[in-house]
Amino acid sequence: MRELRTTVERITEAQDHRRQRFDMNRCQKKLRRLVGKALEDFAMIEAGDRIMVCLSGGKDSYTLLDILMSFQRHAPIDFELVAVNLDQKQPGFPEEVLPDYLRKLEIEYHIIEEDTYSIVKDLTPEGKTTCPVCSRLRRGILYSHAQKISATKIALGHHLDDVVETLFLNMFYGGRLKAMPAKLKSDDGKNILIRPLYYCREKLIQRWTEFKAHPIIPCNLCGSQDNLQRQAIKQMLVQWDDNFPGRVESIARSLSHVTTSHLADQNLFDFRLLEADREFIELTRID
Repeated sequence: MRELRTTVERITEAQDHRRQRFDMNRCQKKLRRLVGKALEDFAMIEAGDRIMVCLSGGKDSYTLLDILMSFQRHAPIDFELVAVNLDQKQPGFPEEVLPDYLRKLEIEYHIIEEDTYSIVKDLTPEGKTTCPVCSRLRRGILYSHAQKISATKIALGHHLDDVVETLFLNMFYGGRLKAMPAKLKSDDGKNILIRPLYYCREKLIQRWTEFKAHPIIPCNLCGSQDNLQRQAIKQMLVQWDDNFPGRVESIARSLSHVTTSHLADQNLFDFRLLEADREFIELTRID
């Protein structure tokens, strides 16, 4: 009886393993398909590019690096990848996690050590979110490093949910119809930013990082702050996913189908030039 149970357990374990491999491969194929579409739609990568992949220690940037390395192995063009992490000197930050992980991947990597944590804490009033100051400091440091290592592109791990969240943040709190572009030239014109995960849902990325068991490093600077505006938007999207499947994807698609004449921005469409065809009106007038 004991031998029978052992045999059944082994068969079940083997079946579970095969099922997990199947699900993992399907997840990777979907990520590759969506990333490949974004790369092609927005001409994100060119032959000879040296791409700086910003690695934070979160699921999004780990997934970004995984998929770009996969494309690098199989793409018909040659391009370089350089993983870069900014160590902001947050208390308790596990400094050894990312170097150990990246060494195993045998990829070129850089760890930038800058104590932005103290600066953010000094500049942020009590009770206010640290994100605006932190993001500006981090962006400036990463831009400078990209030029230092001769990177032609900077790859960021923002995904479809980030794009839609940013759209509503700007609408609800800023009064602007603005989201997050898949490809962007920096204000100083010296850097090109790309977001290869632009078409990927966060839940797909979460699934992949669970398969890969990425060594996640939480952000203790802002991750623990309550009542952030983005968290409120994120919760709204979660409810929509539950009650109205497909709505978030539909909103994201709308960003690629804009009818400027049906909005109200006079810089994009000159409404003052709209006139009726008076000659036609005269010809068809009924006396």
